[in-house]
Amino acid sequence: MKVRTSIAVSFVIAAAIPFAAAVAREPSADQRADATVAEMTPAEKTILTHGIMPLPIGENPPPVPEDAIPGAGYVHGIPRLGVPALKETDASLGVSYVSGARGDYATALPSGLAMASTWNPELLREGGAAIGQEARAKGFNVMLAGGVNLMRDPRNGRTFEYLSEDPLLSGVLVGHAIDGIQSNHIISTIKHLALNGQETGRKFVDVQISDANARESDLLAFQIGIEIGNPGSVMCAYNRVLGHQACSSDYLFNQVLKRDWGYKGFVMSDWGAVPGLEAALNGLDQQSGAQLDPDVFFDADTLGAAAASDPRYAARLDDMNKRILWAIYDNQVDKYPVRPGGEINFDAHADIAEEVAKQGIVLLRNRNGALPLAKEARSILVVGGYADTGVLSGAGSSQVHPRGGPAANITLGGEGPFAAFISEQYHRSSPLKAIAAMAPEANVKFRNGFYTSEAVEQARKADVVIVFATKWASEGFDQPDLTLPRGQDALIDAVASANPNTIVVLETGNPILMPWLDKTAAVVEAWYPGMRGGEAIASVLFGETNPSGRLPITFPASESDLPRPKVDGFDTLEANFGGDAPNPDAELKVDYNIEGSDLGYRWNAREGKKALFPFGFGLSYTSFASSDLKSNGKTASFILANNGNRAGATVGQVYLVSRNGQTQQRLVGFKRVELAPGEERKVSVNIDQRLLAEWNGSGWTIPAGIYDFALGEDAENLGRTVSVRLSEHSWKD
Repeated sequence: MKVRTSIAVSFVIAAAIPFAAAVAREPSADQRADATVAEMTPAEKTILTHGIMPLPIGENPPPVPEDAIPGAGYVHGIPRLGVPALKETDASLGVSYVSGARGDYATALPSGLAMASTWNPELLREGGAAIGQEARAKGFNVMLAGGVNLMRDPRNGRTFEYLSEDPLLSGVLVGHAIDGIQSNHIISTIKHLALNGQETGRKFVDVQISDANARESDLLAFQIGIEIGNPGSVMCAYNRVLGHQACSSDYLFNQVLKRDWGYKGFVMSDWGAVPGLEAALNGLDQQSGAQLDPDVFFDADTLGAAAASDPRYAARLDDMNKRILWAIYDNQVDKYPVRPGGEINFDAHADIAEEVAKQGIVLLRNRNGALPLAKEARSILVVGGYADTGVLSGAGSSQVHPRGGPAANITLGGEGPFAAFISEQYHRSSPLKAIAAMAPEANVKFRNGFYTSEAVEQARKADVVIVFATKWASEGFDQPDLTLPRGQDALIDAVASANPNTIVVLETGNPILMPWLDKTAAVVEAWYPGMRGGEAIASVLFGETNPSGRLPITFPASESDLPRPKVDGFDTLEANFGGDAPNPDAELKVDYNIEGSDLGYRWNAREGKKALFPFGFGLSYTSFASSDLKSNGKTASFILANNGNRAGATVGQVYLVSRNGQTQQRLVGFKRVELAPGEERKVSVNIDQRLLAEWNGSGWTIPAGIYDFALGEDAENLGRTVSVRLSEHSWKD
C-alpha cells in the first residue's frame, strides 16, 4: 500500500509539472488589466465607468441597448478589446423579480436572517452557487449580492436582507455566499459600504462614529467577507459617513478599502447615490444607474474632460478602469461569456432553498414538549398570516419570485415610480396545505384572523391551534417599533387564552416583542422562509426536521434596552421610499459611538441587560451538552455531545467574556455540528486575533493581560471560563 501511494503521488507530481508551467505563463488578472488599459483610447476609458438601469425608471430613461436584459444595471463593453458588457441583477436572495419585467422566474432563497440562522457557511456557499448559476443562465454576469451590514437597529427596513449583528458571523457567512456566486465566473458585490443602519432619511442620514469603533464592528465584517469571498466589486451605501456621502468617501475607499485592505476590485455606486464628479477622486470607480443621479458624472463629457485637463483625474481614470477590468479577468467573465437561455435545475435549487429554510427556522419556546406535533392529531386550527395562500417575503430590490409570481400581492397604494415596485408579496408555498399533508387524518381548519372573536370561538374547539403571525418589511422605510402590526399581538393573546395549546409561527423580517409569550405552548421563528417555506415549517412542526437554527440577532426585552429607543428621525421625517432629503439643507445625524463596536449581545453584556431571546439561542427536539473548553488565545477546542434520543445539529459558540476582569464579550469562534443520538465530537476553531484586539490608529494591538473565554449555548448562557494570559502584540492591518 505504501509503495502504491508513492508511485501514485510521483505520477501526479510529474503530470502536474507541464500544467503548472502553463499556469505560470498565463498572465495574471493584474497584468491583463494593465495591458488592456494601455491599449484604451481616451474615449474608451469612460465606457466602463458608468452604467444605466435598463428599465423605464427615472424622468428621462436612456435608450436600452439591444443586448440588455431587464434588471438592475447595464454597463457597455468594449468589443474591440474583448471586454464584455456588464449585465447586473439584484440580489442576495436570488435573481430579482423586477415586478415580472422579464416574464420569467427564479429560485427564491429565504431571507438573510434565515440564512444566518443556519450558522452554516457551507450551506450559504451552496445557496450562492445556485443563485449565481441562475443569474448566469439568464444572461447576467454581475450579481448585486453580499449584503453584510451589521444590524445596529432591529427596526431597520433592510434587517431581513442582512445577516447578523456580529462581525465574525456576518463576515464568514457572506464570504462563503460570495464565493459560491463567483464560482459561476460572474462578479458578486459585497454591500453596502458602510454603516448602512437605517432607511429613515437613508440618503442623507449622517453616521458619526470613531475610526476604532467602525474598524472593530461593521468594517471588520466587510473585511472578513472580502478576505473569504474575494468579491469583484464593493457597492457603497446611500447614507453619509462623517459628513460625506458614503459613495464619495475618501475615508472608506482610499484609506480603508484600498490602502489598508489592499482591495483590488472596483467600487460601484448604489443607484442614485453619486453626489458629483469629485466622488472619483474619493475612490468611487463606477457610477451605477446613472439616470437616477442628478447628472451623469463619469462619462466622457465630465470625467473624460477632467482627465484631459487634470493629472489627478487622468491617473484616477486609469485606476478605475484597471480595477473594473481586474474584476472581469479575475472571475474570467470574458472567457466564459453569459448568454440568456441557459439551463437551470430549478428542482435542485428549490431543494437548497428548502434546506436553508429548515436549518434557519429557530425554535424559541417549547413548553412541555408541545412540539413536535403528532401526525395523529385530530383537530388542528390554523389562524392568520395568509397561511392558506403562501409565505411572506421581504420587498425592494431583493424581491425574488418562483414560477407564477406572487401568490398574493397586497399593494400599498400611492403613486410614483416605486408604487408598484414595493408591495407585500407571498410565495406560493402554503403552510396550511403542508400541515394538512403532514396530518392526513386530522380535521384541519383555517381562519384568516381578521376577526378575533371568530378565531377564539374556533380555538376553543381545537386540540391544537397554530397561529401564523407576519411582519412585512422592505427597503425604503423602517419599522416604528417591534410590535406585530394589524392587531396580531391581541389576536395571539386572545387565542392562547382560549386554548393553551397554541403554537405561534412567526414570519418576520426583524425581532419582535412578545407580550403574549407566557400564554403560548411553543413559538417558532421562521423569518421569511423562501419559496418552500410552507413545507419547511410543516417539517419542523411535525418533527421530520429537528430544528437547529440559532438566532443571529438579539431579541430585546424592550425597545428601551436598545442604544436608541426610537429610530433617529422617524418621528420628524415624512416617510418616503428612497429617503430623499425633504430639502437640500436637511440634516439628520445618528451617533453610533453610543454603542460603538458593541452591537446587540455585546451592548447587553456591557450594560448588564437581559434579552427576551439572546443572540445564538435556539432549541432542539433533542438535548446537547458542551464541555472541555481549551484555548491558547489563537485556537479553541471543545466537546459537543448529543445526549438525547434523536439526531440533530447544534452550534458550538466560543466567546471572549472579559479582558483583565472587564466585560468585553465577543463571539470568537463557532461551528455547526450534526450529531447522532449518544454521539460526541471534539471540535476545534481558529480565533481571529482581530476579535481580541483594539484598533490603534494604523493597525491592531492585543493588550497584555488575562483573557477569559467561555463556551456558550448562546450569548447569555455560558459555561465556565478558561483564562489565558496574552502578551501585548501589534500588527498592521
